[in-house]
Amino acid sequence: MAQQKAKEAIDASTEEKIKNAARTVFQKKGYAAARTRDIAEEAGINLALLNYYFRSKEKLFELIIIETFTGFYQSMVSVINDDSTDFKQKLELFVTKYINLLLKDENIPFFILGEIRNHPEQLFDKISLRDTFINSVYYRQFNEEVAKGAISESCPVQFMMNVMGLVIFPFLARPLLKTIGGMKDSQYNQLMQERKRLIPVWIDAILSVK
Repeated sequence: MAQQKAKEAIDASTEEKIKNAARTVFQKKGYAAARTRDIAEEAGINLALLNYYFRSKEKLFELIIIETFTGFYQSMVSVINDDSTDFKQKLELFVTKYINLLLKDENIPFFILGEIRNHPEQLFDKISLRDTFINSVYYRQFNEEVAKGAISESCPVQFMMNVMGLVIFPFLARPLLKTIGGMKDSQYNQLMQERKRLIPVWIDAILSVK
């Protein structure tokens, strides 16, 4: 019994090591350029051991992209389906969570956006994204604000594009913007922290324009 538990612990530890290595390699190189040998080297194991745990690069990649996107997706769902917050509070929480996530791992937007473009079926066949959005508390509150005349933008997709563009673009263009601003990483990260407060203010101004 003790030996079985020890083996299970080793297996779980090895699988996690491989997944972490695969996440690093896939984020740096993308699916097409990544090799299982690269992942094995990153994990510090031999190729045969990697193949023992994960039979193919495709299955390992599917696991990583689903886990990465699902983690982000679920954290956002918890915001947009919270009955205790109003529309503006949801915007503030969404922006804060999104920026915190990207500050933790700036490669995530490149990874997710690239693979959404190249392999959308791997994500959207497994996640009812449209149904979740249409049936969310956020979607209902947005339409209520439109009906009251509180906001001028009647298309929730346009609204989400504006928010996501303001959040994601600075991370995608980080090297360019750091060069233009002559900033170090710490200074740039401070700008991102400030955007948690500024983006909701800007969006509120846009939505209030008649």
